Amino acid sequence: SSSTDVKENRNVDNVPPKDGGGQGTGEGTQLSNGGGSSSRKRPLEEGNNGHSKFRPKKRKKTPGPVLPKNALMQLNEIKPGLQYKLLSQTGPVHAPMFVMAVEVNGQVFEGSGPTKKKAKLHAAEKALRSFVQFPNASEAHLAMGRTLSVNTDFTSDQADFPDTLFNGFETPVPSDASFYLGSNGDGSFSSSGDYGLPSAAVASSLSQSPLPAPSPYPSASGKNPVMILNELRPGLKYEFLSESGESHAKNFVMAVAVDGQTFEGSGRNKKLAKARAAQSALASLFNMQLDQTPSRQPIPSEGLQLHLPQVLADAVARLVVDKFSDLTENFTSPHARRKVLAGIVMTTGTDVKDALVVSVSTGTKCINGEYMSDRGLALNDCHAEIISRRCLLKFLYTQLELYLSNKEDQQKSIFIKSERGGFKLKENVQFHLYISTSPCGDARIFSPHEAAQEDQGDRHPNRKARGQLRTKIESGEGTIPVRSTTTIQTWDGVLQGERLLTMSCSDKIARWNVLGIQGALLSLFVEPIYFSSIILGSLYHGDHLSRAVYQRIAEIEDLPPLYTLNRPLLSISNAEARQPGKAPNFSVNWTVGDTGLEVINATTGKDEMGRASRLCKHAFYSRWMRIHAKLSSSLRSKILKPNLYHETKQGATEYQTAKECLFKAFLKAGLGAWVEKPIEQDQFSLTV
Repeated sequence: SSSTDVKENRNVDNVPPKDGGGQGTGEGTQLSNGGGSSSRKRPLEEGNNGHSKFRPKKRKKTPGPVLPKNALMQLNEIKPGLQYKLLSQTGPVHAPMFVMAVEVNGQVFEGSGPTKKKAKLHAAEKALRSFVQFPNASEAHLAMGRTLSVNTDFTSDQADFPDTLFNGFETPVPSDASFYLGSNGDGSFSSSGDYGLPSAAVASSLSQSPLPAPSPYPSASGKNPVMILNELRPGLKYEFLSESGESHAKNFVMAVAVDGQTFEGSGRNKKLAKARAAQSALASLFNMQLDQTPSRQPIPSEGLQLHLPQVLADAVARLVVDKFSDLTENFTSPHARRKVLAGIVMTTGTDVKDALVVSVSTGTKCINGEYMSDRGLALNDCHAEIISRRCLLKFLYTQLELYLSNKEDQQKSIFIKSERGGFKLKENVQFHLYISTSPCGDARIFSPHEAAQEDQGDRHPNRKARGQLRTKIESGEGTIPVRSTTTIQTWDGVLQGERLLTMSCSDKIARWNVLGIQGALLSLFVEPIYFSSIILGSLYHGDHLSRAVYQRIAEIEDLPPLYTLNRPLLSISNAEARQPGKAPNFSVNWTVGDTGLEVINATTGKDEMGRASRLCKHAFYSRWMRIHAKLSSSLRSKILKPNLYHETKQGATEYQTAKECLFKAFLKAGLGAWVEKPIEQDQFSLTV
């Protein structure tokens, strides 16, 4: 039996085993759920009659494409010495079902199967998928020895990149011959200007040899940059320069000297660093752009700079995950359990050292209607990204208080006085939102699986369901489209058992892209603030995400001054695995300055002791009142005697006008009417 076991194992990448065929197919379909869809696996190479024993020999002979190794082997190459644990064995003796688990980078991945070996294999496949976004991992190895998503397409709005991302580069050298125009229609990545190569070096390489016509090498050619460079200049020696970062987030720098010039590359392993160094050499000396997607750009060697969207995306994702690790004793605390992780990072320039994690949060559930608070003491929506944005509000209050405390602290605040009244952010301050998976609602509903390279586009962009406003369902997960008629939720209706509806995260993010992330209260003090980028850890589909967060309301009109339709940079970073298992009922939050995590029961919107969260409306309103007392002279709109929370919000007239424009834009596009919470929720004052 052991030999058939081995065969089965080898086979798993390609075809379901013959015995128990029905079961094999079932497993295949189950697997495709996570993105490595079984239909895209490579078929067995012709000519070896399917006998696995021929394969090792063949691998030695052919320098051609590497044959697929199974997931266990591949995972072992990337992470040697992992321990697989048997979690359970169920089912009758003749048809047992084993569940095996493996821990990688602090995350546990489980797999099940009719044999321990198959269960291990499935666990390994899930683990691999957490950092490999390819139909199968051997292609990922080919593509660069690193888990890059091939399809990072920052939607089509290339021209909308905030300038600050690129301000560290000199102006690209205009030279038609030296640039292969890839996915960036505006040529914002040019081979010579972009990497800050000394212009003399560029000039000399231009004079030495006439540059060949640009030769794009698609990754499909199956050769990585090191192989291509080796064909052009055999026998190059790569030098290991440095290693930095903690064990779970290392950064290696490798260098290679070609034709008297040294090229560096950095990456999370030496293989990737070599590939990036080789790529840099190919771009400069041979004018080869292997792939214009930003994810494949070599990183400039002058330290980790945040110009390139992919570098920025990876830095933001890594910072958020590292911070969550710090807060949960390296993911070991019981509150590290989560389905979705979100966080916000603030950058104040182009150096990653200046990036600050502002907030970290988890959660996937909403309040149960019976626990609604009419004094602003409960959190209605505990989805991770919604909580992270509330943490950001808390941070903004702290920064305003800092500005108002004394002259010395004024300099430290991210705010400055605005010539238009009130305050605005300092010049370079930007906020970036990270979510470990696509936001619920329109961004996720049509893309439940990872996108393969060929299906980044939406095949059915005109279907009526596209872009619809959707609501989360009370005490459950998932979303449903809003009713075609305007829904008015009432306090007594909800208390009598009508399900409380909360707008989906996709809809709320679209709203922030018009109204800003500061909300109505803060808009009385500060000008609108928008996210500069939104970075997902998995389920990234450029078309769906861009439609959900801004494109569907592109026709919005009559917005008041300073309000706009913000189009943040959209990106994916090293994809993470779908978090299996049941979603926990709690949500955690942390804002910079907090000593530790706050744990909230999502069903009640309060902590386990029944105390109000530090992020609740009541807490924010009291901070708002204190600032208002100091500031009433320099408000952006006048409010004489603030009383009810609701009335104070209504006093933010420009914000309310912008909100009306937003709701109109959704209606006009046929996407439905925004569902607001029962008005009684906000009829509280602080004198209570």
